[in-house]
Amino acid sequence: MQTLYSIDSMNGDVKPGEAVGILTKKIEQSRQIFTYLIYFITEVARYSETDARQKASKHLPTAADLNINTKIAGNELLWKIIEESSFKITVADLKPAHIIDTELLKKIYQQLVSSAEYKEYIEEQSRNSKTEKDILEFIFCNLMLPDEDFINHLEEHFIHWDDDAEMMNQLVLNFLHKSSHFNFTDILSQEKREFAKSLLETVLTKTDISMELIKPKLKNWDADRIAALDLIILQMGVCEFLFFETIPTKVTINEYIDLAKDYSTVQSGQFVNGLLDNIHKELSAENKITKKIFKNSTI
Repeated sequence: MQTLYSIDSMNGDVKPGEAVGILTKKIEQSRQIFTYLIYFITEVARYSETDARQKASKHLPTAADLNINTKIAGNELLWKIIEESSFKITVADLKPAHIIDTELLKKIYQQLVSSAEYKEYIEEQSRNSKTEKDILEFIFCNLMLPDEDFINHLEEHFIHWDDDAEMMNQLVLNFLHKSSHFNFTDILSQEKREFAKSLLETVLTKTDISMELIKPKLKNWDADRIAALDLIILQMGVCEFLFFETIPTKVTINEYIDLAKDYSTVQSGQFVNGLLDNIHKELSAENKITKKIFKNSTI
């Protein structure tokens, strides 16, 4: 969607292969943001050791300074992430440490240690996968994302943060719930990458077909005055109806309603819902929609 919007802003004047190049670049930008978010979470957790060293090295450390609880630095999920080979490779490649704000990191850590959730975490003597995951999720959801300084920090270093924020939120949570077999060097599986490329190229090459179906449904709407993103979303939906046999039509409609709500205007969700539903009924009545079920598909 973002790639198609970028191409639309270029008045569709793209060279052969350029569209896929833009898509690849956007996927890479998302990979960088995702890696940084995970890296920042791990650094907040590991800061307990830095805090302990600094306080123990005071000229006259107190008993409290000498007894900083560093349980979270040994968080089992934390170390599973840190020791994962693709994470190591990606961190070495992207060097997120070069852009991290140490004062912001310290601030988030201090908010963590003063929270009731953290105190409950360190008081529990045993470790279990749920509490190990929950405390890292707490850092992300309750400390990083609500912090205005952190969001400003992301916007400063990642110009596409606003576009990716919702997706990144879900991706990070999914990762923390099921981190095994995740490849940081390529956040998309080959199947999903091929699907994205195929959908992009289909929308671009089948514009005339999709617009022939969309324009009659606009009634009193002027296609030139409708939000450009709404038209892109509608074209994507129509192309999935007609040319992607493994995607159920209900899934297509629901997904594009959500995209319209999240990325376009206030009225876009209802607008896209009405038009896609209308087009779907017409195509179904004419037996122009053919769907197959492939149980092994992960798209």
